[in-house]
Amino acid sequence: MTSHSPAPLRLRGHTFDASRPAVMAIVNRTTDSFWAGNRHSSFESALQAVDAAAEAGADIVDVGGVRAGQEGDWVDDAAEIERVVPFLRAVRERHPELVLSLDTWRSSVARAAAGNVDLVNDTWAGHDHDLASVAAELGAGYVVSHTGGLPPRTDPVGIRYAAAGAGRAAEDVAVVASVLRTLADGARRALDAGVPADRVLVDPTLDFGKTTHHSLAVLRATGQVVALGFPVLQALSRKDFVGETLDLEADDRLEGTLAATAVAAWSGATVFRAHDVRATRRVVDMVASVRGDRPPAVAVRGEPGEGPSIQLG
Repeated sequence: MTSHSPAPLRLRGHTFDASRPAVMAIVNRTTDSFWAGNRHSSFESALQAVDAAAEAGADIVDVGGVRAGQEGDWVDDAAEIERVVPFLRAVRERHPELVLSLDTWRSSVARAAAGNVDLVNDTWAGHDHDLASVAAELGAGYVVSHTGGLPPRTDPVGIRYAAAGAGRAAEDVAVVASVLRTLADGARRALDAGVPADRVLVDPTLDFGKTTHHSLAVLRATGQVVALGFPVLQALSRKDFVGETLDLEADDRLEGTLAATAVAAWSGATVFRAHDVRATRRVVDMVASVRGDRPPAVAVRGEPGEGPSIQLG
């Protein structure tokens, strides 16, 4: 168990904490997302994906309109707004209880989503310096991320955090230090912009600006991220670090993802961005119960019933 109690996240009247971890479903309004199982360029397909996620136990739905990596066509502000804003409006009407997150690095897109977004998921570490302020204006939460300084839609190549020749252990220490420093600085900027502390979510952002070795080191350091004092988001689902660790393509990365999810949950992460909602829901709830923060949903085994009571020594 982490020695630090995870800070609560409060959005849209919901509180997510150690006893109630949140599952964030991913719905990509794109044709080129890295995993073919989550490409919902069709409005109706995307709505059905939200329906399925809600039924499977999602608390938050993260809607994106642009592929994270550098492959695929460039998408400008207007096209991104057209992909996500009408859709967010429709989801709000269809599922008013869900927390809605917008995956964007552009303040113009966040501002266009006013009234229909509860969380701004800035996966590119404040590249748009106005984004945190816009989130505050909207009364939304804000995700602080770490990319190692890379600009949007840049895949890592030749990334190092320690001096050349320093060795793997030194590199692991250096990347964790960079993550902790960047997230702490980003959280302070979000607070200064007017985002309340219980709406600031920090994300170590595995794969972004990181090799597989880096991502594994940062995952092991989840407890240190929790110790920053803000609720922690882990976005692990079917990522390349899982694929490279097990030598598997995206379609076969569920078990590896869930193993990483269990580690992050045990270490105190609160929110889990996931393609596979039902499986993730079960894993994080089970970990919370093993840790002692969540009671079992049903606990009748061995309890007093119609038969005789047995005293065991």
